[in-house]
Amino acid sequence: MSKIFGISGSLRKSSFNTALLRAARELHPDKIDIGDIKAIPLYNGDVEAAGTPEAVSGLKMQIMEFDGLLLVSPEYNNSMPGVLKNAIDWLSRPSQETRNVFRDKPVALIGATPGGFGTMLAQNAWLPVLRGLGARYWSGGRLMVSGAGRAFDEHGVLIDESIRERLDQFIRGFDEFCEL
Repeated sequence: MSKIFGISGSLRKSSFNTALLRAARELHPDKIDIGDIKAIPLYNGDVEAAGTPEAVSGLKMQIMEFDGLLLVSPEYNNSMPGVLKNAIDWLSRPSQETRNVFRDKPVALIGATPGGFGTMLAQNAWLPVLRGLGARYWSGGRLMVSGAGRAFDEHGVLIDESIRERLDQFIRGFDEFCEL
């Protein structure tokens, strides 16, 4: 069994994407841990020159410990969210203490949105980024939750059994991919 590290690309307290990631962990508590990008500053070469921020180096070390990376990405203006892209940009920077954390790392994408089209455009926007980072993108399944306001209750609990089953199958498939 592989270990998967999940990151939500939304900072909002009642984020559907964070709720989706929590639901994945609830389905597979021994397999999934959750990281946080809230403390990562906007990328700035001057900040980097002064030293990698602790929030970045800590997250890099966590990612290195896991067999796979699950990115839970909202879709903003038909693309990826800036806050998650910023985190990935920081995490991709070379440093003395860590190697390229994305090179050959199995990565999967899922997302949730209140809209009707899911997060298809955001997931498509991530593909060239992941390819450029040298990640091993898992294309064996797609999970894009549309109408998220109906899929989660007011506390962020996944109540849609069909999506719960699809999420479970997605994580199982990604787990198998991570073991290859």
